[in-house]
Amino acid sequence: MIMYVENGVFYLLALIAFGIEAWAFFDCLRHRANAFEAVAKRTKTFWLAMTGVAFAIGALSVFTGVRGGLFGTLGIFGLAAVTAASVYLADVRPAVKDAGRGGSRNTGPYGSW
Repeated sequence: MIMYVENGVFYLLALIAFGIEAWAFFDCLRHRANAFEAVAKRTKTFWLAMTGVAFAIGALSVFTGVRGGLFGTLGIFGLAAVTAASVYLADVRPAVKDAGRGGSRNTGPYGSW
């Protein structure tokens, strides 16, 4: 009984991590390359490689059912993958998103201040 609960928890963690990694990868794909360089956040190629590898590790973890070891949900590569995706979403995405709109403007939700 405990084994089934443990496997379910690991699979749920793998799905959550995979969702974060997929979000980071597909969000990175949709931004322009010059927006990354404009905000000094490396290059789009670098972040595509980081989030792409994270996405692949997450897919490996979810679809093969690997829960331990190096590539599992809580393995060293699994933790590195979700960390790389989280860094992109928390630090790089807001800056690139703001640069894509033309930078910070003094505008509110209904127009200029």
